[in-house]
Amino acid sequence: MPAASDPYDAIVLGAGGAGLMCAATAGQRGKRVLVIDHAEAAGKKILISGGGRCNFTNIHTAPDRYLSANPHFAKSALGRYTPLDFLTLVERHGIAWHEKTLGQLFCDQSARQIVAMLLAECDAGGVTIRLNHGITAVTHSDGQFTVAHGDKTAAAPALIIATGGPAIPKIGATGFAYDLARQFGLKVVEPRPALVPLTLGGEDLLFRSLSGVSTPVIARHGKTSFREAALLTHRGLSGPAILQISSYWRHGDSINIDFLPDAPSGWLTEAKRAKPRASISATLRAHLPDRLADALAERLALSGDLGNLPDRKLEDAQRRLAAWSFTPNGTEGFAKAEVTIGGISTTELSSQTMEARRVPGLYAIGEAADVTGWLGGYNFQWAWASGWAAAQAL
Repeated sequence: MPAASDPYDAIVLGAGGAGLMCAATAGQRGKRVLVIDHAEAAGKKILISGGGRCNFTNIHTAPDRYLSANPHFAKSALGRYTPLDFLTLVERHGIAWHEKTLGQLFCDQSARQIVAMLLAECDAGGVTIRLNHGITAVTHSDGQFTVAHGDKTAAAPALIIATGGPAIPKIGATGFAYDLARQFGLKVVEPRPALVPLTLGGEDLLFRSLSGVSTPVIARHGKTSFREAALLTHRGLSGPAILQISSYWRHGDSINIDFLPDAPSGWLTEAKRAKPRASISATLRAHLPDRLADALAERLALSGDLGNLPDRKLEDAQRRLAAWSFTPNGTEGFAKAEVTIGGISTTELSSQTMEARRVPGLYAIGEAADVTGWLGGYNFQWAWASGWAAAQAL
């Protein structure tokens, strides 16, 4: 192993959002920081996010919009580094932005601006960034962490794990963070895909013929619900409402879809009074895409005119349309997941500093830790906030 050179105060593993934020903040606090990443470019997940425009935060950020084995863990960091703090940084760099829907903030032009901003902030802090350097070994002795990467070795008293989770392997994502955590004796909450399309089988396969159809719905799992669009695919269900609910879904669970979230109570019996000669299919077509309306009508098995159908059957149909049950047989996996749920257990970390309680100098931030946000900029805000919190403690 080559000898370590260039003394550092901290080594950050991962040049993604959390890692760059931590490095820039620590560097500007006078710390000598090295960032190492196996990828050839920094911020690869940032670059592909939001259709290339990066949904960089959400103004409605709150701890209850994050999933973790410890639902209180994220409160401290999120409370100390807010969406307004990041927005102030964005505006200081002259990046134009807009609010899309539901508090989601995007760049007007390109996600590349966010990466350029973070790299400029790192440069202002004198941060050294080494890309295209695979990490071959990490050791710890005498209060120093030593990292062998490529043909180089570096050492520092602080090591920050910011390598994310295995979601989106095509951009180089791996479970490296978990392997490293286990090496140091830290517990890992089982990682699984989140914000991911759900797959269907059995009777639900009939909906495959509707691939490409999208409609506003309310998706429910237990007491959790999301009102956004659902998209029917050749493999199952996708779209924002489904991606959101997927983070709560476990294998064997059912989810319910309200296909007519704006329909008032008794709307179908009222339709019968207003247009008794209309069919159930024609009635549904007034509210839903034609192909979906026809498929649902077929599954309801109510033939003939509304006027000839008993109110009881129409009321049953209303209830089914408001809570159509699907039992997914799986997800499309990490390949299609936007983030990972689970990760380095928060019981191992300080919520104030992100430092491992049993391994002084070791930190875990961003997606590497067991904190997962909703769709819509929440995960980036956790990256900024957790990275900032760790940097304050270095």
